[in-house]
Amino acid sequence: MNKKGNVLAIAIMFFLFAMISFVTGLQNPMGVIVKAQFGASNAMSQLGNLANFIAYAFMGLPAGFILKKYGYKVTSLIAVAVGFIGVGISFLSGVAESFGVYLTGAFVSGFSMCMLNTVVNPMLNTLGGGGNKGNQLIQLGGSLNSLAATIIPVLVGYLIGDAASATISDANPALFIAMGIFALAFIIILFSYIPEPELEAAKANPAVKSESTMQSIKGALSYRHFVFGIIAIFVYVGVEVGIPNIANIYMTSHMGITAGVAGTVVGMYWLLMLVGRLVGGAIGSKVSSRTMMICVTSVAICFLLLGMFLPEKMVEFPAFKDLRFTLEEIPLGVVFFVLCGLCTSVMWGSIFNLAVEGLGKYTSIASGLFMVMVCGGGIIPWIQGAVADVFGYIESYWVLVVAVAYMLFFALWGSKPSKKAEI
Repeated sequence: MNKKGNVLAIAIMFFLFAMISFVTGLQNPMGVIVKAQFGASNAMSQLGNLANFIAYAFMGLPAGFILKKYGYKVTSLIAVAVGFIGVGISFLSGVAESFGVYLTGAFVSGFSMCMLNTVVNPMLNTLGGGGNKGNQLIQLGGSLNSLAATIIPVLVGYLIGDAASATISDANPALFIAMGIFALAFIIILFSYIPEPELEAAKANPAVKSESTMQSIKGALSYRHFVFGIIAIFVYVGVEVGIPNIANIYMTSHMGITAGVAGTVVGMYWLLMLVGRLVGGAIGSKVSSRTMMICVTSVAICFLLLGMFLPEKMVEFPAFKDLRFTLEEIPLGVVFFVLCGLCTSVMWGSIFNLAVEGLGKYTSIASGLFMVMVCGGGIIPWIQGAVADVFGYIESYWVLVVAVAYMLFFALWGSKPSKKAEI
C-alpha cells in the first residue's frame, strides 16, 4: 500500500466514524421526543435506541461475511445506502406520527451503523499496523465520532425547544442533514481508492479463502481473551449510551430542565469524549491499551458513585439557550455523569485492540462478532430505563456501575492474550 493511498483511506474511515455517531446519536434526543409525543415510559423511551442497537445482533455476522467476501469499499457503499433509507423512514415517521414507523427507521439505520462499524475499526487497525499504532488511529477516528455526537443532542435539543410539546417532525432538519451526509459519503467512497489487504491476501493464499464461515467463527471464539472482549464491548456500549440517555430524560422529565439546556449538558458528555479521544490518540503509541482501560474504568466507577450519592444540589453549568451560551442550573450529580465522557472515550478502541490481538486471519469475522455484541448499547439502556421506572433515575445507574466493574476485570485479567483455549 502506498503512503498517499493510506492517508486517503484513513480520511475516509474518519469520515465514516463521524457518520456513525451522528445517526446513532439521534436516538438520544428522540427518546425525549417520543416520551412527550406518545406518553412513553422511561423504558419505552429507549425503544428507538434499542431498535437501533438490536440491529447489530442481526447484522453483525452478515456484515462480517460481506466484508470478508467483498471488501471494505463495497461494504461501505451498501452501508451508506441502507443508512439513507433508514433515516428516510425516520423522517416519514414524523409525517405519519407513528411510533411504529419511528422504530422501523431506527432499526434500519442500525443495519447501516453496524456495517460501517464493521468496516471502520479493522481498517484503521490494519492501516496503523495493529498494536499501539492501530489503537492510536482508532482513538483519533473516534475523536470525530465524538464531535458528531456532541453536535447532535445540542442541535435537536434546540430544534424541539419545549420537551413537553415536542414531536418527531421538530427533528426534521437534523434528519435532512443526516440524509445529505449519506448521499455525499456514497459519492466520495464510490470514486475513492480503499486498500483491500485481506482480499489481496485471500487471492494470494487460496487456503484462507476456502475456510468455511463456521470454521472462521469457531477459530475466533477459540481465543479466550477475544470471548472476554466481546462481552466487554457489549457492556461498554451500554454504558456509553446509558449515561447520557438517562441523564437527558432525568433532567427534562424529573428536574424540569428545558430540552435545549439538557441537550447541551449531554453534548458536553460527548465533547469530553472528544477530548479524551484526542488525548488517547496523542499518547496511544506510548501507553498500552491495557493501562488505559485499567485507569479509565477505575475513574469511571468513582465518577458514577459520586454522581449517585452526592446530594441533589443545583450548580451552574455551561449551556446553550436562545442561540447563546449561558450558565444554567443542573444537578451536581449530573456533572459527574458528564465527566464519565473522559473515561468512556478510549474504551472502544482499547477493548477492540486488546480483544483482536493475535487473531490474524480471523480479524474480519471477529469484527462481525464484535458488531453483534454492540446490541448492548440498546439492551443495557433499556434495562436501565426499566430500573428507573421502578426504583428511580439515580438508582438506575447501579446497572452501569456493574457493567464498568466487568470492564475493569477485562482490563486486569480477561484481556491477557491467550492461545486457542477451551471455552
